[in-house]
Amino acid sequence: MEKEEYKEYYLSVYRHSLAHVMAKAVMEIFGKENVQIAIGPQIADGFYYDFMLPRTITNDDYKAIEDKMREILKRREDWTCKEVSKDEALEIFAGQKYKEELINDLPEGEKITVYYTGDDFVDLCRGPHISNSQELMNASFQVKSVSGSYWRGDEHNDQLQRIYMYAFPSKEELKAHLAFVKEAMERDHKKIGPEQELFMFDESAPGMPYWLPRGFKLYNAILNFWRDLHERHGYQEILSPVINHKNLWETSGHWGHYKENMFLVTNASVDPETDEEVIDTDVQYAIKPMNCPNAINVYKNGLHSYKELPIRYSETQVIHRREKSGELNGLFRVQMFHQDDDHTFLTEDMIEEEIGDIMDIAKYIYETFGLTYAAELSTRPDDFMGAPELWDAAEASLKRILDKKYGEGNYEINEGDGAFYGPKIDLKMKDCIGREWQMGTIQLDFQLPLNFDLKYVSQDGSLKRPVMIHRAIFGSFERFIGILIENFKGSFPFWMSPFQVGVVPIRESHNEYARMVVDLLRKNGIRVEADYSDENMKNKIKKFKNFKDPYILILGDQEAENNTVSVNLRGNKQMKDVPLDTFIKICQKLNRDHSLELIESVDEL
Repeated sequence: MEKEEYKEYYLSVYRHSLAHVMAKAVMEIFGKENVQIAIGPQIADGFYYDFMLPRTITNDDYKAIEDKMREILKRREDWTCKEVSKDEALEIFAGQKYKEELINDLPEGEKITVYYTGDDFVDLCRGPHISNSQELMNASFQVKSVSGSYWRGDEHNDQLQRIYMYAFPSKEELKAHLAFVKEAMERDHKKIGPEQELFMFDESAPGMPYWLPRGFKLYNAILNFWRDLHERHGYQEILSPVINHKNLWETSGHWGHYKENMFLVTNASVDPETDEEVIDTDVQYAIKPMNCPNAINVYKNGLHSYKELPIRYSETQVIHRREKSGELNGLFRVQMFHQDDDHTFLTEDMIEEEIGDIMDIAKYIYETFGLTYAAELSTRPDDFMGAPELWDAAEASLKRILDKKYGEGNYEINEGDGAFYGPKIDLKMKDCIGREWQMGTIQLDFQLPLNFDLKYVSQDGSLKRPVMIHRAIFGSFERFIGILIENFKGSFPFWMSPFQVGVVPIRESHNEYARMVVDLLRKNGIRVEADYSDENMKNKIKKFKNFKDPYILILGDQEAENNTVSVNLRGNKQMKDVPLDTFIKICQKLNRDHSLELIESVDEL
């Protein structure tokens, strides 16, 4: 077993054993007869256990649970594994309804094991576990939180209480993890977004973000950067319908492979006699979860020559995908979002050069945002569509590209995780605190051109079938922006900040000069906001600081007289008496270069 594999194995045994200790502690605190225990698996930073309890757990209970666990560990009890029959297991767990249900659901002949912690606590478990509680004496653990959960994840079942606990082998590791968690909470986009008035949600549209004025400026800054870059690489932007007849989705294969994740549209009318709504259950339309079939419709609008290929259709139109309510998570998991989609139609001999160019675009985009990434090849899934030999050819093409780009063996292969219509290269990136995100994807598709009978006129005049590439770099604007909010902690680079400059006239008499400055900045493409009220100057500055505007201009008599600006930089540095035209050049350079850092001195021009 490799060192890392052993560490993971050790942690899983360690944390799973502690879950049993917590279950025992909770039963001792509330009384064995008052507690129903469900399941308690280990997770990435600890474990959780689900309970039915006589009352709601509060923060005041956390220390009592932790102290009881330490008391149990000090008993140095032996852990004993015993293999039992189904009848014996039901007898052992008589009165524990969740354990009884799990046991009854086991197939006949299934091996059943139970683990005793001392003589007075037993749990249904496959193991493995420690042999004695003293092995956990140096354990460092802490209750993380308590939340509601449904038995077996089904909202129709009993609602339980889930106690989460951090668990690490040493105090130092727990302390480091808690520092990481604190930093992550401070960066949480669900906290920063509303504070900075970037986005909101409403219960009338679950998982469908509203972009507020400030947030939409940020969104458009990123979109314009994306558009300019793709135009330089020969992409053509299109806009297509949001709702399509089901025939389109049947041809594409989404109806058979993805229907449960689609919002379906039924025809409804009002009965004139009863005034009641009548719904036609024959579904005719669906809201698009993907852009690819519509890009294909655009391609089919005319017959193309080989001289036109590759044809690249990019689109950032809104798409919708149904998600379970419990899986929604801010901008990270939504039901309405905008993909930075492209669908390229090309010949087989163009594939490697085209995907190479796509990966160059991805590298440029991620580096512009200060993000690192790695590639992963995802191969044929079990529910694939099309001929195996087409899949083999597609996977071989992608392997050659990755070998050339990164070197053989310098990328991961994720067997069976391709899309149903083709293999793909996934681009996974890390943010500033080391979290990994699945973002970009490049999918090679021989199948949909076949389904839609796509053609182009070849050099010899015959009709041939193109290959199709599905491609996104951000994945979705919403999730990408959520990641950027957390990565930059709300302090965005100048070029993408909602407002780049805040203007603070010291007194009302300076408003005229301030308005002139604002007008000039706007004419030069700089996003600027100003406060002309008679509010105290410090309060005006504080407001723009809270929004984390990169530059705040303080304008008084001297600035108005000399046509200069005094600049407060985000982070409390200052530039005094900067000529207005020089400040404009600073802003233009930051916008032009897409710089991550602010210019802090006129000498940097």
